Amino acid sequence: MRKLSFLVSTLLVATTVVVGAAPDAGAEPDDTVSVTVEKAIENLPVAAEESSGYSAGKFRHWTDPDQDGCDTRAEVLITEATTPPDVDGWCTITGGAWHSYYDKKDHSGTGALGVDHLVPLAEAWRSGASGWTAEERERFANDMGDPRVLAAVTAAEKRRKGDKDPARWEPSDDSADCRYIAEWAAVKGRWKLAVDPGELAALQNMVAECPTEEITYELAL
Repeated sequence: MRKLSFLVSTLLVATTVVVGAAPDAGAEPDDTVSVTVEKAIENLPVAAEESSGYSAGKFRHWTDPDQDGCDTRAEVLITEATTPPDVDGWCTITGGAWHSYYDKKDHSGTGALGVDHLVPLAEAWRSGASGWTAEERERFANDMGDPRVLAAVTAAEKRRKGDKDPARWEPSDDSADCRYIAEWAAVKGRWKLAVDPGELAALQNMVAECPTEEITYELAL
Protein backbone atom coordinates (compact mmCIF):
# COMPACT_ATOMS: atom_id res chain seq x y z
CA MET A 1 0.00 0.00 0.00
CA ARG A 2 2.56 2.76 0.60
CA LYS A 3 5.27 5.03 -0.65
CA LEU A 4 7.38 4.81 -3.83
CA SER A 5 6.45 5.11 -7.49
CA PHE A 6 5.66 8.54 -8.76
CA LEU A 7 3.11 9.95 -11.16
CA VAL A 8 1.06 12.64 -12.96
CA SER A 9 -0.66 13.84 -16.07
CA THR A 10 -0.97 14.25 -19.58
CA LEU A 11 -0.54 15.13 -23.13
CA LEU A 12 2.24 17.40 -24.21
CA VAL A 13 5.34 15.29 -23.65
CA ALA A 14 6.25 11.72 -24.24
CA THR A 15 3.96 10.10 -21.70
CA THR A 16 3.62 6.41 -21.16
CA VAL A 17 0.04 5.33 -20.70
CA VAL A 18 -0.65 2.02 -19.04
CA VAL A 19 -4.09 0.48 -19.15
CA GLY A 20 -5.59 -0.02 -15.70
CA ALA A 21 -8.33 1.14 -13.37
CA ALA A 22 -7.51 3.50 -10.51
CA PRO A 23 -7.67 1.75 -7.14
CA ASP A 24 -10.69 2.68 -5.04
CA ALA A 25 -11.69 5.18 -7.70
CA GLY A 26 -13.97 3.52 -10.23
CA ALA A 27 -11.82 5.04 -12.98
CA GLU A 28 -12.04 4.14 -16.62
CA PRO A 29 -9.18 2.32 -18.48
CA ASP A 30 -6.12 4.27 -19.72
CA ASP A 31 -5.93 6.32 -16.55
CA THR A 32 -2.31 5.63 -15.55
CA VAL A 33 0.16 8.31 -16.59
CA SER A 34 3.96 8.63 -16.40
CA VAL A 35 5.81 11.90 -16.99
CA THR A 36 8.72 13.91 -15.60
CA VAL A 37 8.07 15.90 -12.44
CA GLU A 38 8.81 19.10 -14.35
CA LYS A 39 6.18 18.32 -16.98
CA ALA A 40 3.74 17.09 -14.35
CA ILE A 41 3.90 20.47 -12.64
CA GLU A 42 3.55 22.29 -15.96
CA ASN A 43 0.44 20.29 -16.78
CA LEU A 44 -1.42 21.07 -13.55
CA PRO A 45 -4.33 23.47 -14.11
CA VAL A 46 -3.79 26.96 -12.68
CA ALA A 47 -6.62 28.71 -10.86
CA ALA A 48 -7.18 31.17 -8.05
CA GLU A 49 -8.04 29.54 -4.73
CA GLU A 50 -11.47 29.77 -3.12
CA SER A 51 -11.65 28.91 0.57
CA SER A 52 -15.20 29.94 1.48
CA GLY A 53 -17.38 27.20 2.93
CA TYR A 54 -14.51 24.95 4.03
CA SER A 55 -14.61 22.77 7.11
CA ALA A 56 -12.70 19.58 7.83
CA GLY A 57 -16.04 17.93 8.53
CA LYS A 58 -16.81 18.06 4.81
CA PHE A 59 -14.08 15.44 4.33
CA ARG A 60 -15.22 12.42 6.33
CA HIS A 61 -11.94 10.79 7.27
CA TRP A 62 -10.40 8.01 9.30
CA THR A 63 -13.06 5.60 8.15
CA ASP A 64 -12.75 1.81 8.00
CA PRO A 65 -13.77 0.88 4.44
CA ASP A 66 -12.66 -2.76 4.68
CA GLN A 67 -14.31 -3.12 8.13
CA ASP A 68 -11.30 -4.88 9.63
CA GLY A 69 -11.41 -2.83 12.82
CA CYS A 70 -8.56 -0.50 11.82
CA ASP A 71 -9.43 2.95 10.48
CA THR A 72 -7.46 4.65 7.71
CA ARG A 73 -5.13 6.42 10.12
CA ALA A 74 -4.20 3.13 11.78
CA GLU A 75 -3.78 1.45 8.39
CA VAL A 76 -1.26 4.12 7.35
CA LEU A 77 0.73 3.67 10.56
CA ILE A 78 0.78 -0.11 10.15
CA THR A 79 1.70 0.06 6.47
CA GLU A 80 4.46 2.66 6.80
CA ALA A 81 6.21 1.17 9.82
CA THR A 82 9.89 0.42 9.23
CA THR A 83 9.68 -2.10 12.06
CA PRO A 84 6.23 -3.72 12.25
CA PRO A 85 4.25 -2.90 15.42
CA ASP A 86 2.05 -5.22 17.41
CA VAL A 87 -1.66 -4.80 16.60
CA ASP A 88 -4.32 -6.35 18.79
CA GLY A 89 -7.93 -7.23 17.98
CA TRP A 90 -9.07 -3.68 18.79
CA CYS A 91 -6.41 -2.25 16.46
CA THR A 92 -4.35 -0.90 19.34
CA ILE A 93 -0.85 -0.31 17.98
CA THR A 94 2.15 -0.88 20.27
CA GLY A 95 5.86 -0.96 19.56
CA GLY A 96 7.12 -0.54 16.02
CA ALA A 97 9.33 2.09 14.41
CA TRP A 98 8.77 4.77 11.76
CA HIS A 99 10.81 7.20 9.66
CA SER A 100 9.42 10.70 9.03
CA TYR A 101 10.81 11.88 5.72
CA TYR A 102 9.70 15.50 6.23
CA ASP A 103 12.35 16.03 8.90
CA LYS A 104 14.47 12.87 8.61
CA LYS A 105 13.58 11.65 12.10
CA ASP A 106 13.10 8.10 13.33
CA HIS A 107 10.46 7.26 15.91
CA SER A 108 9.95 4.30 18.22
CA GLY A 109 6.26 3.93 18.97
CA THR A 110 3.46 6.16 17.69
CA GLY A 111 3.48 8.80 20.43
CA ALA A 112 5.24 11.51 18.39
CA LEU A 113 3.66 10.62 15.06
CA GLY A 114 0.81 12.11 13.06
CA VAL A 115 -0.79 10.99 9.81
CA ASP A 116 -0.66 13.83 7.32
CA HIS A 117 -2.66 14.49 4.19
CA LEU A 118 0.22 15.44 1.88
CA VAL A 119 -2.17 17.82 0.12
CA PRO A 120 -4.05 19.13 3.17
CA LEU A 121 -7.83 18.93 3.23
CA ALA A 122 -8.17 22.73 3.26
CA GLU A 123 -5.77 23.02 0.33
CA ALA A 124 -7.73 20.38 -1.59
CA TRP A 125 -10.92 22.35 -0.94
CA ARG A 126 -9.33 25.56 -2.22
CA SER A 127 -7.98 23.74 -5.27
CA GLY A 128 -11.20 22.19 -6.54
CA ALA A 129 -12.58 19.78 -3.94
CA SER A 130 -15.26 22.31 -3.02
CA GLY A 131 -17.01 21.17 -6.18
CA TRP A 132 -16.79 17.46 -5.36
CA THR A 133 -19.51 15.28 -3.94
CA ALA A 134 -19.34 14.25 -0.29
CA GLU A 135 -18.42 10.74 -1.42
CA GLU A 136 -15.50 12.02 -3.53
CA ARG A 137 -14.18 14.09 -0.63
CA GLU A 138 -14.41 11.04 1.64
CA ARG A 139 -12.45 8.95 -0.87
CA PHE A 140 -9.75 11.62 -1.08
CA ALA A 141 -9.48 11.92 2.70
CA ASN A 142 -9.03 8.14 3.08
CA ASP A 143 -7.14 7.39 -0.15
CA MET A 144 -5.04 4.28 0.40
CA GLY A 145 -4.94 3.60 -3.34
CA ASP A 146 -1.86 5.80 -3.76
CA PRO A 147 0.90 5.71 -1.13
CA ARG A 148 1.64 9.42 -1.43
CA VAL A 149 -1.72 10.81 -0.36
CA LEU A 150 -1.23 10.01 3.36
CA ALA A 151 2.05 9.96 5.28
CA ALA A 152 3.11 8.98 8.79
CA VAL A 153 5.35 11.86 9.91
CA THR A 154 6.53 13.70 13.00
CA ALA A 155 3.41 15.27 14.54
CA ALA A 156 5.19 18.56 15.30
CA GLU A 157 6.27 18.85 11.67
CA LYS A 158 2.72 18.11 10.55
CA ARG A 159 1.48 20.94 12.76
CA ARG A 160 4.06 23.34 11.31
CA LYS A 161 2.93 22.42 7.82
CA GLY A 162 -0.75 22.88 8.65
CA ASP A 163 -2.73 23.61 5.49
CA LYS A 164 0.18 25.28 3.69
CA ASP A 165 1.16 24.59 0.07
CA PRO A 166 4.80 24.52 -1.21
CA ALA A 167 4.82 28.33 -1.57
CA ARG A 168 4.61 28.58 2.23
CA TRP A 169 6.13 25.33 3.52
CA GLU A 170 8.69 22.77 2.54
CA PRO A 171 10.26 19.89 4.51
CA SER A 172 12.81 20.94 7.12
CA ASP A 173 15.14 18.33 5.63
CA ASP A 174 16.28 19.89 2.33
CA SER A 175 17.11 16.48 0.88
CA ALA A 176 13.38 15.66 0.95
CA ASP A 177 12.37 18.50 -1.39
CA CYS A 178 12.42 16.47 -4.62
CA ARG A 179 10.35 13.70 -3.09
CA TYR A 180 7.91 16.20 -1.58
CA ILE A 181 7.20 18.14 -4.78
CA ALA A 182 7.02 14.93 -6.83
CA GLU A 183 4.44 13.55 -4.42
CA TRP A 184 2.58 16.89 -4.33
CA ALA A 185 2.35 16.93 -8.15
CA ALA A 186 1.29 13.28 -8.20
CA VAL A 187 -1.51 13.74 -5.66
CA LYS A 188 -2.78 16.91 -7.31
CA GLY A 189 -2.66 15.22 -10.71
CA ARG A 190 -4.36 12.06 -9.44
CA TRP A 191 -7.24 14.08 -8.01
CA LYS A 192 -7.34 16.75 -10.76
CA LEU A 193 -6.66 19.56 -8.34
CA ALA A 194 -5.43 22.98 -9.46
CA VAL A 195 -2.47 25.07 -8.33
CA ASP A 196 -2.57 28.80 -7.69
CA PRO A 197 0.06 31.08 -9.32
CA GLY A 198 2.23 31.39 -6.19
CA GLU A 199 2.17 27.65 -5.62
CA LEU A 200 3.10 27.02 -9.25
CA ALA A 201 6.05 29.43 -9.06
CA ALA A 202 7.33 27.72 -5.91
CA LEU A 203 7.05 24.27 -7.49
CA GLN A 204 8.85 25.41 -10.63
CA ASN A 205 11.63 26.92 -8.54
CA MET A 206 12.04 23.77 -6.44
CA VAL A 207 11.88 21.37 -9.40
CA ALA A 208 15.04 22.88 -10.89
CA GLU A 209 16.96 20.39 -8.71
CA CYS A 210 15.05 17.35 -9.96
CA PRO A 211 13.39 18.11 -13.35
CA THR A 212 13.91 14.76 -15.07
CA GLU A 213 12.65 12.45 -12.31
CA GLU A 214 9.65 10.51 -13.55
CA ILE A 215 6.45 10.05 -11.59
CA THR A 216 3.42 7.88 -12.24
CA TYR A 217 -0.10 8.04 -10.89
CA GLU A 218 -3.59 6.72 -11.56
CA LEU A 219 -6.49 9.11 -11.89
CA ALA A 220 -8.96 8.90 -9.04
CA LEU A 221 -11.66 11.01 -10.70
